[in-house]
Amino acid sequence: MDTIKREYVVQRDIMDDVRLDKVAQKGTWVVKPTIGEQIKDFFRCSMSRLKLILLSFLPVLEWLPQYPFKEYILGDLISGISIAVLHLPMGLAYAPLAGLRPVYGLYTSFYPVLLYVIFGTCKHLSVGTFAVTSVMVGEVVQVMAPDSNFLVNGTNGTTVVNTADRDAYRVEIAMALTIIMGIYQILLGLFKFGFMVNYLSDPMIRGYTTASAVLVCISQLKSIFGVSPALYSGILSPVRTFINVCQLLPKTRPVEVIITALSLLVLIPVKEMNAYFKNKLVVPIPIELVVVVIGTIITHYTGIITKYGVAVVGVIPSGFQAPFAPYSNLYAQVAGSAIALAIVSYTINISLGKTFSRRYGYKVDNNQELLAIGIGNVVGGFFQCYSVTAALSRSLVQETTGGKTQVAGIISSLLMLIAILKIGSLFQDLPKAVLAAVVLVNLKGMFVQFVDIPFLWRTNKVDLLVWMVTFIGAIVLNLDVGLALAVGFAILTVIFRTQLPHYSLLGHVAGTDLYLDTETYREAKEIPGIKIFRSSTTIYYTNAEMYLDALQEKSGIDIRVLLLAKRKREADLKRQQENAKKKAEKEAKKQQKRSGGHLPGGPFSLKESNDDYYERLRRQSQGTISEISLPETSPPNNDIGQVNWAYQHDPNIFDSVPDKFRQGPDTITQVSPPIADGKGGTHSFILDVSTLSFVDTVTLNTFKNIFTEFGEVDLDVYLAGCQACVVKQLETAGFFSDAIPKSKVFVTIHDAVIFVLKKRSQMDLILDIPGNTKM
Repeated sequence: MDTIKREYVVQRDIMDDVRLDKVAQKGTWVVKPTIGEQIKDFFRCSMSRLKLILLSFLPVLEWLPQYPFKEYILGDLISGISIAVLHLPMGLAYAPLAGLRPVYGLYTSFYPVLLYVIFGTCKHLSVGTFAVTSVMVGEVVQVMAPDSNFLVNGTNGTTVVNTADRDAYRVEIAMALTIIMGIYQILLGLFKFGFMVNYLSDPMIRGYTTASAVLVCISQLKSIFGVSPALYSGILSPVRTFINVCQLLPKTRPVEVIITALSLLVLIPVKEMNAYFKNKLVVPIPIELVVVVIGTIITHYTGIITKYGVAVVGVIPSGFQAPFAPYSNLYAQVAGSAIALAIVSYTINISLGKTFSRRYGYKVDNNQELLAIGIGNVVGGFFQCYSVTAALSRSLVQETTGGKTQVAGIISSLLMLIAILKIGSLFQDLPKAVLAAVVLVNLKGMFVQFVDIPFLWRTNKVDLLVWMVTFIGAIVLNLDVGLALAVGFAILTVIFRTQLPHYSLLGHVAGTDLYLDTETYREAKEIPGIKIFRSSTTIYYTNAEMYLDALQEKSGIDIRVLLLAKRKREADLKRQQENAKKKAEKEAKKQQKRSGGHLPGGPFSLKESNDDYYERLRRQSQGTISEISLPETSPPNNDIGQVNWAYQHDPNIFDSVPDKFRQGPDTITQVSPPIADGKGGTHSFILDVSTLSFVDTVTLNTFKNIFTEFGEVDLDVYLAGCQACVVKQLETAGFFSDAIPKSKVFVTIHDAVIFVLKKRSQMDLILDIPGNTKM
């Protein structure tokens, strides 16, 4: 049984913004440094500041000296070995996706990993080769250096591809692309643009990576079936490649299909076993490495290369090559493609980093991650590496095998160093079909994302639309253009959502200070004569006009019709006044002629003005006053609403009508105001602006027009729930004036309602809406 007494009582004065400033003592209590002081502080030098800058730029200097060796070393050692075991087959498999020889995948698994250990802030990320970025590099490389550009004359009048020149040129393209994308990332990090990842929504990222997985699969079909499809580029190139592979299926090499199938039959069950028993296994079974080793041994000793023409990796040189700079003219050619690659690389990296940081409670710096991955790309680019980012499968292994810090990255780099120097050359007989199987198996995590479709269909169809547009755009338009389309479409959905908010009229819940949507809550009842209006989103230039339209539609009052009716009445009165004045002048002239220069009531004096004379003449005239009125209607029902003040007599207008307005010589006409239209007797509007976070020029003018136009027809307008920052913007923009005083801004809707009811002397309603609120 609930024994807590759910009641509170609040008793205070009605609080408008002027009163709030006094009670809460509004002022500048926190002094922020000026721009000059900030610049001076930025360039101030001290040992403590130098240490802070150094530690933020080189995080390894902060965590490595404090490394708890006994507690962490075993977990990091096992994790480092496990990661190295994955780096080797993945490096060999992903490099061909980039259009490069497998050895460059091994280089990419060494240099950038060490650099991330020094500059990175995430403890569990495993950077290196990744399928998505490899495919993006491969698209650029194969378009700029297709096989057709390296044809040479062979024997018997045939033409063959000069693979040595082609591969060398492709390496330089990949190097230039990696260096430029790294420069972009460093510049973004220095200028604190790490926030840009916020513009890439989770559905967009997942749709993009899923499309990338599909493209990776299409690129591996040639290795799986042992065919050589034509190279396509541009729109629909993946689709055209897939169609071409299907056309070449009659030329399939059965041996390579068998090798792929056998590899998958071994890889899939063991990978599933690793996932199922991950909490019981000390280290996951390195099945990728096992399959690669067994495949290499079988191929080498059975002679299937010469018998069946099985495609293999080829020569893998031992050792490292000296760093060099690629051709300078390549940088300009790859500058555009590097933008999309830089964004995708960073997005994947920071998304995984944030996931682990939330799980383990440490901070990942967005800008420092940009610097870390950018430095890895720039430096690695000169050492024949290509684009790097974090890989989900390796990072999960690093986490589940007990990795605590990036010491695991140091250990895996040392093992990769041994592999490059001594072991790499042993895998030259490895079939490409085995590598294709390794690639396909490691795409499982991205293919699982197809389950997003039914989930988003049930929960959020707009996010589903973003997912689908991103997925289709990346496949149809390729990854770089597809990314631009996805970002643009995602931003458009945000704009459309703000342009189509939910507008509602609020009603009061009896006995409380709550005001809720009358269409949603049955107990929320409109207060007679008062319309309380709310928008579910902020108001700015794209939806300001819709706000005004929705306000009129919901309230049932068309302000334009009311203004036109009022102005028509004013024009009619003015015309009647002019006609009466002309008749009076004409009558005065006739009287003057008949009396020989003397007017009735006394001799005519030149000192007497025309207006005084006409006034004297009116008083002397005898006649009747007739009133013209519209058909009578029954008085408004108090249960429905009060008198509609928008249609009632305006003393400022009708009291100024002169009595001399006549329809005939002996009658004076008085025009009655129109009667109420029976739409609730509205006299006040309260605009709930609690959702506003800023005010632009269009919104400011919209509110000014609402106050001015509604005021012209005797409709009072008030603002409620205005945040302090918005009030400050209104003050700065000169919104408040004698016509729109600051006292029309109230702290809450309840304050505004009680003020209006007291002003209108609707005491019966005030008693029903108490100042003391109990719940």
